[in-house]
Amino acid sequence: MKTSGVSQISVQTSNECEEPVAALLERLLGVIPSAYSNEETRRSTVTAYLRVSTAKLRARQAEIQGGLAELRKLGLDPSPAEIQIAAVRREDWAESWKKYFKLIRIGSTLLIKPSWTKITPKHGQSVVTLDPGLSFGTGQHATTHFCLTQIVQQLRAAKRKKLRPGSMLDIGCGSGILAISAAKLGYSPVTAFDFDPVAVRVAMKNCRTNRVENKVAVSRKDLTKLSLSSREKYDVVCANLMAPLLIAERDRILNRLAPKGTLILAGILATEFTSVRERYESAGLQLFADKAEREWQSGAFKRKGVQ
Repeated sequence: MKTSGVSQISVQTSNECEEPVAALLERLLGVIPSAYSNEETRRSTVTAYLRVSTAKLRARQAEIQGGLAELRKLGLDPSPAEIQIAAVRREDWAESWKKYFKLIRIGSTLLIKPSWTKITPKHGQSVVTLDPGLSFGTGQHATTHFCLTQIVQQLRAAKRKKLRPGSMLDIGCGSGILAISAAKLGYSPVTAFDFDPVAVRVAMKNCRTNRVENKVAVSRKDLTKLSLSSREKYDVVCANLMAPLLIAERDRILNRLAPKGTLILAGILATEFTSVRERYESAGLQLFADKAEREWQSGAFKRKGVQ
């Protein structure tokens, strides 16, 4: 068998635990995994692809099993939690990604698609092209989808007021999907950063693919080490981060939000959403939109009195 030089590690889990397992693999392996859900069996397969040998992946298996045990301690059930490791055949590599990717449409405003899909966008519809690769992050997760929806809604609100789209900051940008979408929709300037160097490289590549590399400033930064104050204020700030980080770094995030800006928070377990909401409301914000899906909940905020 001719291999592609790529190995895959897959974890079978419940549909409800798909995203926590994906987050676990991303944290331990440094890549953003893909996920395939079977609605009939109510099971999901979360898969990470890496350019390493299967032997090296097997050496990490106990660490991954330990992470799954930690999820159980948090009250989540990743069962059956079956782990499979295999080399990817060269002839399967190009096609293996396609089953994981679904078109994403945010109304008639935004279309996110892989390059192999020859679909004609609607008139005036902005198109973002993202091909799955060794790092993933294509808007399939509920938290990312909420952020995309809010970016589009804020664009529509600006148009109703006959204003141009404002500036946008993407904190924890991952594949860059939010920042790229914002740039395609006309937001300017657009800034994005992530602590993970792999995510930064992938985001830069995706910006080039979508020809927005001159419109999106991508860099590697650690939110916890940024200056508490910021001269640069953004009309839309997206922070797709875990709840403890959103709570601890509230002031750093808020000090980058324009006075009339919109703050979009995602990546929050539903059980932790109230704590995040209270933390930001105590700073003078109010929730105006939220969505719960499976075990996740996301919210959009404005300062009190701002329409």
